[in-house]
Formats: sequence, structure tokens, C-alpha cells
Amino acid sequence: MSVIASPTERLEVLFGELAELAGQRNAIDGRIVEIVAEMDRDELCGATGARSVAALVAWKLGSSSANAHAIAAVAHRLGEFPRCVRGLREGRLSLDQVGVIAAGAGQGSDEHYAALASVATVSQLRTAVRLEPRPEPDPVSAPARSIVKTSGEGFTKWKITLGHDEAAVFDAALRSHLDALVTDWKHDHEDDDGDDHAASDRRAPMPGPIDAFMALVEAGWDVEASRRPHGQHTTVVVHVDIEKRTGALHLGPLLTDADRRYLSCDATCEVWFERAGQVIGSGRVTRTVSRRLRRVLEHRDRSCVVPGCGATRGLHAHHLRHWEDGGPTDLANLVLLCPYHHRLHHRGLITIAGPADRLVVSDSADRELTAGSIAREPHGPPPDVPPCPGPTGERADWWWYEPFQPQPPPPN
Repeated sequence: MSVIASPTERLEVLFGELAELAGQRNAIDGRIVEIVAEMDRDELCGATGARSVAALVAWKLGSSSANAHAIAAVAHRLGEFPRCVRGLREGRLSLDQVGVIAAGAGQGSDEHYAALASVATVSQLRTAVRLEPRPEPDPVSAPARSIVKTSGEGFTKWKITLGHDEAAVFDAALRSHLDALVTDWKHDHEDDDGDDHAASDRRAPMPGPIDAFMALVEAGWDVEASRRPHGQHTTVVVHVDIEKRTGALHLGPLLTDADRRYLSCDATCEVWFERAGQVIGSGRVTRTVSRRLRRVLEHRDRSCVVPGCGATRGLHAHHLRHWEDGGPTDLANLVLLCPYHHRLHHRGLITIAGPADRLVVSDSADRELTAGSIAREPHGPPPDVPPCPGPTGERADWWWYEPFQPQPPPPN
């Protein structure tokens, strides 16, 4: 006769298996951190074409950006938190716990947070790090400025941080556009009968700050579009010697072959041809990617085409076969590149060969770069570490918590 286990007994069995798997996963993450720390210390990431250690980790492990940044943060401060990292390697602490500590904890706090992390959740550790006393900001230094974008289902949120002086300029511009929109709205509805509720429900609502912000963006876009029809690109004046095949900026220095090709690859470039130092004629405005062609290119590539990059802002339209070599400005000969990888390509550190539908990207060692992660089926046994029960889940009473106190510098 079989005995049906109670829900409590089943949970105990499942929790035991979860604890064992969590300990093994933490130990694996600890070894990953050590490997990434070695690559960071010896500056091995540059040979891969990745723009940062976190970008390389996200690409090669197929992980999220947040997870990759946590690994990179712990790897970068490996020497500062030996106890915390040892807890990670032994399976007692998770990567998320140690990542929060490495991202914001002060120097010398390893022992403090190693003890706290054994019982605290990630959220509690984040609060503890925030409670650390921070040095007073330097009044002479420039205020922090940032723009953070977060996207959710059905919305996108922007968080803009400005100093008081720049914030005052932004506020003045926003108020100016809001006043103009409200004035126009009142002018359009001055004949409306306030007692006509049906008409009131149908008419557009009075403009608010969001409408003013979009008007501000559109006004700036219109000015920018009229000044520079191709958005972020610049006009470059280059003097080319047709015999020596060299180039120089107008009233500027000579260009290397790589710089000449980079500057002229995705810019509105006015070319003057010379022979023996004498101007013999001007070339047409070359390689201009039309607005319509760029829209098609953005729809096709969506981001930088170098595997593992994923950048979507400020992209350049790169000619796979350069215009100097007779490369046409058409869709099959164009791909999108971020400025970082665009420079890397023209300096010979990565190779990008087309056509666009059969693109091959290689690193400096002629190894082909692929977008997939390097994960494979494990052949060795899992790490031999004890199960990790995780934090206690106890509610934190921050009234009695003593934050980490940095030690004062020794007297001279």
C-alpha cells in the first residue's frame, strides 16, 4: 500500500533538491567570475572585438545584460572581496548577492557583507549598501548627468538626471512649449459651449507636460533635420591625391588609410582631387545613404551587425566594398555598424566581408564571430559543494542594523 506524502513532506524534498542545485549553480558562477577576472586583468577582451567585459560575457554566455554586468562587477573587484567570492565559489552565496555588494559597497567592507549576505536577501543587501555613509560630494565637481531608459509591456520610461542649472534650462523650455500649446488649445476652443457635455467629451484634452515634451523633441528634430538632413552624420571635406592615394582633411592633417576610409564611409563627404599638390577638380558628394535607403537598412539589420554587440543607437551605414574601390551605395553593399566596431574594422582589428546576406565577421586572429553563446553539454561532474539553503527570509529591522563604516585614513 503506497503512502501519499503530505504537501509539507513534498516541499521538503523539493526544497532539498533546489538547495543542492543552487549550491552547484553558485559554485559554477564563482568559477565563471574567476575566468572573467583573468580576462579582465590581462586585457584579453580587445582581441574579440567586444566593447566591454560585460558585453563579452553577455555575448559568449548568452546571458542578459544585467547578469553580465553582475559577473563583470564581481570580476573587476575580485581582490577587494575575497570572503564574498569564496562564499560564491563554495556555493553559499549567489551571484546576485555578491553582485550587489561588488557594484556599490565601499572598500574594506568584505568581512561585513560576507557575514550579512549569509542571511540577507538581494533586496536587503541592496538596502544595506545604500545605508553606507558616503563622502560629501565635491562642490567643485560637475553634477551627475544621466539618461536611463527602461521598457516594459506597452510603455517606455525615461529617467533624466541634470544639475540644477541645466534643469532650469530644461524647465524653461518645457514651460515655453506648454504655454504655447495651451494658448493654441484655448484659441481652438474659445467658441465651445461649456454646458455642452457631449462636445466637451469629444474635444481634445488640454495639453499637459508630456505634450510639451514631445513638442520640444519635435522642434529640435525639425531644426536638426533642416541643418543636417542625414541626422547624426557629418560633412567631411577631404583632399585626395589621385597618384599617391592619400587624403587630408581640409585645412587639417594627413589621414591614415584607415581614418580616411572611416571618415568617408558614412558621411556626406566633399572630395577635392589633386595631382602634384594642385587641385584639378572637385568630386561629387559621395556615398550618401538616402533617408529612404537608411530606413530600409535599419529595418533589415536593426542593430550593429557584429555578433555580440546589439547596439542600436548612432549606427553608421558601412560600405562592405569601399566606395574608393568602386563599391556601390545599395542595400547589398551596406550594413549597420556602431562607431566602435566601425573604427575597429577600418583599423584592421576585425574583418567584415559581404555581401550583406552572407556576412562573415572575423576577429584579429581570423576566427569567425558568431552570435550564439559558447555553452555546451557538460562532460565533468557538477561541483562538489554542500546544498545552499539561501537567505533566511527574515524581515529586516533596519532600526537595529549598523551599516558598514569606512575606516578613516591614517594620520600623517
